[in-house]
Amino acid sequence: MQTDRLPVCDIGLFDDTTDFWIDSIDNLLGKYPVLEHPHESTFYTFLIVEKGRGEIIIDNNKILIDDAQVFIIKPNCITELYLNREAIGKIICFTEDFFSLRYNNNMLNQFSFFNRESSIVIRVSNDNLYYLESLMSFMHNEFSNKKKASKKALRSFLNIILIEIERSYNPLRNMESSNPTKEKVQKFQKLIEKNFKTMKLPSDYAKILNVSTNYLNKICKKTSGATSGDLIRRHILLEAQRLLHYTNYSINEIANEVGFEHTSYFVTFFRKTTNQTPEQFRKKRTEE
Repeated sequence: MQTDRLPVCDIGLFDDTTDFWIDSIDNLLGKYPVLEHPHESTFYTFLIVEKGRGEIIIDNNKILIDDAQVFIIKPNCITELYLNREAIGKIICFTEDFFSLRYNNNMLNQFSFFNRESSIVIRVSNDNLYYLESLMSFMHNEFSNKKKASKKALRSFLNIILIEIERSYNPLRNMESSNPTKEKVQKFQKLIEKNFKTMKLPSDYAKILNVSTNYLNKICKKTSGATSGDLIRRHILLEAQRLLHYTNYSINEIANEVGFEHTSYFVTFFRKTTNQTPEQFRKKRTEE
């Protein structure tokens, strides 16, 4: 589906007075039909499916929905959701500020599933699912009743749920251990997300991070297996592919949106990276 402009949903879609929201997923699309169409969200979303069928498309990646799955959708991803109305589970949405008000700004980085470039799906065991169901039931009750200090309680519940999901995703990892190198790379990746249109050289980011370009390249390769330049180019490509697939923007407009002064440079970059032109990519996606 292509549009002139993608709808951008903030958490006010559900409740314009909060930066946190939780609800059951039964008839979710009936209540919020915008979720069924391509949209970009500004908050974190956890879709915990106890039972249900359907599919979710995140940044052009189609994933089948099944029982006992957790879908993690990061801010700024483009999402489409198709879920049967008999599905059972919960949806949890929150802003980064909501979590950081109690914990420091780097606390979300302790969860390895947030450090992936793309959003992911995690299959959980029956025992873990039962525990998550109990936690989410308490959390939903706390959210609905709006008792005194409920936000503090909700942040605590959320932290426990994130820890439990981390245990399913990465059971051998010691969450108490910190890794300054990984934290530096995570900060670099966040800077890319905010500045990729105007900053395309690793040296620009190295200066902000107060490290040498060589050191930045070294820690990126150690942590992700990709060079610092690769990470920048990957993000530019992802943004370009989103615009090609989900909007009717011309190639000239897309080149400008991702920070290329000349369309010819953008086309060369895209072809070199994907072995196809932007027009070929768009045509192929349209035919799928």
